[in-house]
Amino acid sequence: MVDLSSDLGFLRLKNPVIAASGTFGYGLEFQPLYDLSQLGGLVVKGLYFKPREGNPPPRLAETPCGLINSIGLQGIGVEAFCQEVLPKLALLETAIIANVCGEEEEEYARVAEYLSRHQGLAALELNISCPNVRAGGKCPAQDPEATYRTVKRVKQVSPLPLITKLSPNVTDITAVALAAEEAGSEAVSLVNTFLALAIDLESRKPKLGNVLGGLSGPAIKPLALRMVFEVARQVKIPVIGLGGIFSYQDALEFMVAGASAVEVGTANFVNPLACPEIIKGLEDWAESHGLNRLSEIVGSLKV
Repeated sequence: MVDLSSDLGFLRLKNPVIAASGTFGYGLEFQPLYDLSQLGGLVVKGLYFKPREGNPPPRLAETPCGLINSIGLQGIGVEAFCQEVLPKLALLETAIIANVCGEEEEEYARVAEYLSRHQGLAALELNISCPNVRAGGKCPAQDPEATYRTVKRVKQVSPLPLITKLSPNVTDITAVALAAEEAGSEAVSLVNTFLALAIDLESRKPKLGNVLGGLSGPAIKPLALRMVFEVARQVKIPVIGLGGIFSYQDALEFMVAGASAVEVGTANFVNPLACPEIIKGLEDWAESHGLNRLSEIVGSLKV
């Protein structure tokens, strides 16, 4: 048997496959389909302190090899999550990670502090990179100083390990990753979606109610791979890769580029069984290549 585990230092995953935030609901929605304990981990939908309605419809627009979304982080709020959802998730034998959101620095801290008072979470993922909440796609992860301040503030109030989710909508993503590391983040995950526009030609109007949205899916994979490779060479903390992962081959490429684990997002919409199929594919590939531990390939790109 191949050892599929991924040791992030602060957390050991049974395998490197994590269901990404925003495309997996709160996790429980997928329970009728397969045993979620198969997963290395899952990241729940983004949590603000209070319930959030999200953006006006239409919220989704398909593109060649991709999907543009402008959900606007609709959610039930952190209190309802901790009371109604987290106790059920805590029964699963997998790492449960909460995605922390905020309108400003203090809300991020407030959400993180509240979550830290409840049992069942393995880590927090700090979502400072969503492009479809503020006008023009602005977010803290576009600025190293804002990233440093937000990470530092959250680390002051929460003892849970922190994974900072980075934005691709920047000139130099490594500078932001280094700022997150310096502020105390235990890992970084990248990338979130690319700011994008879809147009209905007949009406000459945007296809999304919020005009702009975030592009995900296979179309962004080469760009995400490049950014993971760049960041992994610069930071000392673990890198979690995401962006267009639809197959075990995609996941392996991210690991070779330097990712210790991967998150699977849009693929869950196309194939709800994507995650367990990727896990099985990773195991079969490792066995066929005579590997004892899948982690041997992390950062093995020959350049």
